[in-house]
Amino acid sequence: MANGTQELGLPLQGVRVLDLARVFAGPVCGQALGDFGAEVIKVEHPGRGDDTRDWGLRIGQTETTYYNSMNRNKRSIAIDLQTADGLKIIHDLLPQCDVVIHNFKTGGAEKLGLGYEQLKALKPDLIYCAVAGYDASGPEASRPGYDLVIQGEAGLMMINGDASMPPLRFGVAVVDLMTGMSAAQAVLAALFRRERTGRGSLIEMALYDCGLAVAGYCGLDALKLGHDPVRFGNAHPSIVPYGMYEAADGPLIIAVGNNGQFEKFCRQVIGRPDILQDPRFCSNVDRIRHREELSQMLMELIRSFARDVLLEQMTRAGIPCGRVLGLHEALTSERTRQGHMVQEMPHPVAGSTPVLAPHYRLDGQRLPIRYAPPTLGEGTREVLQQRLSIGEEQLQAWHEQGVLRLP
Repeated sequence: MANGTQELGLPLQGVRVLDLARVFAGPVCGQALGDFGAEVIKVEHPGRGDDTRDWGLRIGQTETTYYNSMNRNKRSIAIDLQTADGLKIIHDLLPQCDVVIHNFKTGGAEKLGLGYEQLKALKPDLIYCAVAGYDASGPEASRPGYDLVIQGEAGLMMINGDASMPPLRFGVAVVDLMTGMSAAQAVLAALFRRERTGRGSLIEMALYDCGLAVAGYCGLDALKLGHDPVRFGNAHPSIVPYGMYEAADGPLIIAVGNNGQFEKFCRQVIGRPDILQDPRFCSNVDRIRHREELSQMLMELIRSFARDVLLEQMTRAGIPCGRVLGLHEALTSERTRQGHMVQEMPHPVAGSTPVLAPHYRLDGQRLPIRYAPPTLGEGTREVLQQRLSIGEEQLQAWHEQGVLRLP
């Protein structure tokens, strides 16, 4: 491993993960484990690779922006699991691995010879994480799981946007992201239990379950009300004023969290202490009841101020606030630069490519990017030679037969 890894003492050093997953949720799980120091071996088809190698904007010959967003800190080995030799390679690697991740359709892993019971026979204390669309023991087990479909079925599109809009998907694949991060948490818990008991684990994650979890307090509101809660768009259903507003020269966020902050906002920011005397706006409960009147009044007032003036005054008054930035503006901002959240990594074809850094900090340091998102099959030769002592002649023969892809 890289010197930086040794110096930082990453908590999953020595853990080996066989990442058989593709697209988003499963690879996010593998990436999180890789960020914490695990050796993640990503297994891909030698011809097409992960589906996401063809999604988004092209980088080099085999990567895209989409693929790169969830495959840092991994090595790629390109092996055809449909071949007997390819399956044997995986079975031979398995005893050296601690964790397997996959998101085959329910029953698909078993057909390939990669089911939990089949691999548990080779590695009794294996941590096996299977990601699917729906409950593997339920009537919809065979249905494929897609983020957009789950966003619709889990009610998420009905809480996004405002009341005047049709159902709206989230701007990112939030269900896939939630599922992948939740799967990583489950794997970490299983590894911790194995340290104490020696027991392996079967982890089953369903996108639908995680989609419901995303709804959080909105879901409990719906159950309490007996119907969907009203959608308020950028505003908050329970706090006023709390949302996005337009200043004279651009949008900003104002988050007045309590009555004390509201008093400071009226007196010190917009210079309207008279609003505090209005019985409609005395408490947050009153302000919610008279949301429309107050919101209309504040929108007109805020438009009369320059954005930076408001931000400076609110910051001085201790009121949470911020600019509304474009995504490119945020990623290239001084805040992002100082946090080292975007890093340029060398690329064999493109020269270099930007990679999002792990968002975790440990012992005062951001976790390192040990490996840039890999080109297709970049680690096939090295991993198989190191782990299985397979000679170059055999590797070349398998390459010519289409069993694997050499870099």
